Amino acid sequence: MREIKDEKEYKAMLARIEELLPKTWGDDIPDDSPEKIELSLLSDLVADYEDIHYPIETPSFIDIIKLRMYEMGLNQRKLAKLLGISAPRLSEIMHGKTEPSLSLARTMCQKLDIEPSIMLGI
Repeated sequence: MREIKDEKEYKAMLARIEELLPKTWGDDIPDDSPEKIELSLLSDLVADYEDIHYPIETPSFIDIIKLRMYEMGLNQRKLAKLLGISAPRLSEIMHGKTEPSLSLARTMCQKLDIEPSIMLGI
């Protein structure tokens, strides 16, 4: 197969993938069935097209903190208390006016269970 040329082809391949999914569901369908092979090929082509035309940016550390706050049911006041800092200080960090100190970043990683490499954008 070849790469997807335009949005029309992209949408047609998505529709075909939707048709193939129910036909390839389950353990009783062999991996070498024509439907599974086609699904795999189309999925790769769609993924390549999406990487180019619909890239997903790496989230900022603020986005990561907001996500974790949502997951943990925290608001800024509760997060500030958990981190041992003032609410205004946290607000400055959350609005990009200042960056957390290394010590605070470490505490954020520990208290919010975030990998340090994610916080550093590595």
